[in-house]
Amino acid sequence: MTTPSTRPARPDLRQPFCGFGLGLRPTHYRDFQAAAQPVDWLEVISENYMVQGGKPLAMLDTVRDRYPVVMHGVSMSLGSVGELDGDYLARLKALARRIDPLWISDHLCWTGVHGVNLHDLFPLPYTGEAVRHVASRIRRVQDTLERRIVIENVSSYLSYADSAMPEWEFITAISEEADCLLLLDVNNIHVSSVNHGFDARAFIDGVPGHRVQQIHLAGHSDMGDHLIDTHDEPIADAVFDLYGYACRRLGAVSTMIERDEDIPPLAVLVDELDRVRAVARRNLGEAGRFPPRPSLEATA
Repeated sequence: MTTPSTRPARPDLRQPFCGFGLGLRPTHYRDFQAAAQPVDWLEVISENYMVQGGKPLAMLDTVRDRYPVVMHGVSMSLGSVGELDGDYLARLKALARRIDPLWISDHLCWTGVHGVNLHDLFPLPYTGEAVRHVASRIRRVQDTLERRIVIENVSSYLSYADSAMPEWEFITAISEEADCLLLLDVNNIHVSSVNHGFDARAFIDGVPGHRVQQIHLAGHSDMGDHLIDTHDEPIADAVFDLYGYACRRLGAVSTMIERDEDIPPLAVLVDELDRVRAVARRNLGEAGRFPPRPSLEATA
């Protein structure tokens, strides 16, 4: 049996390690406008800026002058059976040309049906047919954008009866057939592992490390008999533990915190990001020779 330690070495397709970032939210616009902040990079929700002009886009231009930026989408609907939205992809490409992001990501899911966006991230059945379907769509997106994209695992609360493989094998098969990169959401792995009863570490062991471009960390809500990925709480200790394991398994991967509800002052998130740095450094050992928290002078 092939294990992570005995797999043949593959060329590392990832871009260089970029450090530790935060999701840019309107609540913190003034903070980033007033002064440089001690973060390495920022992730923006693509759809919020796919417009011709206005204050959000002007703010993004200002932020982009100070920080590297990643574009993260929520509406590409890679798993849908409907046609890919050509207008959406054209506007996404235009935004990418404007701000030159480090990379562009979206979710491995479907978000609507019959042209209606349901504004949720619905999981897919883990079947060979779905692998071929999604990989084909990713290749078309990459041809349009003229770059590899990064796909993220979503949290799930149900299972499909016809699923034929575990989620990590499904994600691996898609990434290899489409030749794309991966955004590993460690909180989503934990949430889904509790909801479905699988080993979260087996998920991390099962994905191709040479394709893991980014890691997401976030908080969730414990409903007693299941967890929900709500992004409204600090990162749970169990997620930090799983992140430490991911660091040991994958090495230094660009990592950021998502917070979308009950958003605290920026200083609180910066402190939490410092804990993320500490966990990474502690678990990476000799591989953890990455830049320290940036000084304000360095990011100004």
